[in-house]
Amino acid sequence: MPFFGRRRSNAPRLSPELDDIALGNARRRLTAPSSPAQLDLAVALVEDLVHDAGHDWDRRTHRLAVLAEAAGQGLPHAWRRRRPRSQDALVLHAWSDLVHARRDGSAGRLTTAVDTCHRTADLRPADPVPWVVLLGLLRLQGRPAADLRPVWWEIKDRDPWNREAHLQLLGYLSPEECGSSAKITDFVEEVRATAPAGSPVCGLELVALVERYQRTVSKGGLEALGANFLWTQQQAARALDHAVAGWLQPGFLCHAAALADLNMLAYALIRADRLTEAAEVLRALGGVATARPWGWDGDPLERFSHWHTRLLH
Repeated sequence: MPFFGRRRSNAPRLSPELDDIALGNARRRLTAPSSPAQLDLAVALVEDLVHDAGHDWDRRTHRLAVLAEAAGQGLPHAWRRRRPRSQDALVLHAWSDLVHARRDGSAGRLTTAVDTCHRTADLRPADPVPWVVLLGLLRLQGRPAADLRPVWWEIKDRDPWNREAHLQLLGYLSPEECGSSAKITDFVEEVRATAPAGSPVCGLELVALVERYQRTVSKGGLEALGANFLWTQQQAARALDHAVAGWLQPGFLCHAAALADLNMLAYALIRADRLTEAAEVLRALGGVATARPWGWDGDPLERFSHWHTRLLH
């Protein structure tokens, strides 16, 4: 489902579903008030949506990630009650538990969610998504790298360039969690050297650079004042040059979260004061904004709209 050729309003809007129209329709239905009848309809809608992704693991991961954020806890519980042996229902339930544990800081459901992931993996051995959710659960628990390593290899065996898994590991390797800047650098360099061009992880280096920039800004003082110099360094400049040269070519970015990576690119180009190139990326986005990275600077839609208006009008 590539982003080129979409014919929709270019008005800025937060769209977690990105350019997945069916997913967007489902997400909006999930936020509506739910009677029992509406809940039944929502369960059926989500069931069809997840099932339709089939063995497209990239699309399946994206849809489940968005649904887990949007569905609350009522729908995953209802779906699991109706389909207690459904692999799709179980994995959404586990991912929903992860989302809510991350939001409210409670660890009460994590052990049960871990068990659900293992059960789900047994039901459909080829599917990487239960292992992706398990990686997120272990990360949230702050478990040692030795515990994450076998889970990581289970994912790599099934979907070597799973974007969500790579982002989870990037977060785990950060100085704020269980790693360091050096570990992030080693990981990003390994991925850059081995991942195919245009794969779902092509934006990983850029995410790492933007997060490094934000980490520096958050320190305040002289370090924050000099944060923009990051974008003049060879690694950052090379990453931006590479993305600008390739990402906007028709058919190059075809993964489910392509528009999320383009949001990251637009943000980085703005911070690097490469505004002409940033305008080109914003134009390709067609108004689709993501909470990250714009939310780091305030209200994400307001920040995206500010630059959208400034650079395109």
